[in-house]
Amino acid sequence: MSIHLTKPHLLVVGGTGFIGHHLALTAKRKGWKVTSVSINSPKKHKHIDGVNYLKIDISNIKELKKKLVGTFTYVVNLGGYVSHKSFEDKRDRITKAHLIGVVNLTKIFYKKKIKKFVQIGSSVEYGEIKAPQNENQHGLPNSPYALAKLAATQFLLMLYNTKKFPVTILRFFQVYGPKQDENRFLPQIIKGCLNNKKFPTSGGDQVRDFCYISDVINAIFLALVSKKVNGEIFNIGSGEPIKIKYVINQVLKIIGKGKAQFGKIKYRKNENMKLYPKIKKARDKLKWRPKINFNHGIRLVINSYR
Repeated sequence: MSIHLTKPHLLVVGGTGFIGHHLALTAKRKGWKVTSVSINSPKKHKHIDGVNYLKIDISNIKELKKKLVGTFTYVVNLGGYVSHKSFEDKRDRITKAHLIGVVNLTKIFYKKKIKKFVQIGSSVEYGEIKAPQNENQHGLPNSPYALAKLAATQFLLMLYNTKKFPVTILRFFQVYGPKQDENRFLPQIIKGCLNNKKFPTSGGDQVRDFCYISDVINAIFLALVSKKVNGEIFNIGSGEPIKIKYVINQVLKIIGKGKAQFGKIKYRKNENMKLYPKIKKARDKLKWRPKINFNHGIRLVINSYR
């Protein structure tokens, strides 16, 4: 007697982005069926054979209902974009991407029997809370992006508490790795050094936590398959708080070229200078452990550019 096991079907919202690409690639290697939803088509170097790519704006409920058909086992929401702009700049777009989009996704999946909805939150939800940030602290958002991300978290927790919607929230801190978008902090620093350029930076006194992409992807899969973490928030970071100045100096040291002009860029208004998490809850309840420390991870990233 043969048993036919159905392959899990993973929906990655934001599947053409940095984290989404790595998540889809890992799921395909596991033999899963993968569908990606994004506003944009994947760039050539990020296209994965066998992934079903759909161009959908999740803030448009009519478009979402029309184009997103089929049955899914798991949903991971990486949709939206990062912005530290002030209230006056593009606040409607941010709200649509990070709050209205989440509400629309739950309208689609609330009555469908998915096993898990993993929402990718952000360290910015803590806002001006003092470090190390932990999951029991109530955020003090200091930008429209932070507010929209926190509102999405609260909305999903409300759905879990009232309707037992199977959601887990992972709050990522600084995620890095190969194939990160070129406009992000580390790729800009690395490219500046490789091209032997002088590049302006802040004073570099911000303390952050950098978590390597493979560790982050591992956390997502643990959240997807665990039945005991519904309705929970988990900080996902390396557990290594380091100064931005140290990060830049390490890149300069490894590459041996380039020159950082520290202090040429002002710190952001209301920027939290110390943003790094306690990760004990993820270790204890999610059974997750970061494996790649920063000094190893940064070499892996730099080598991917060579």
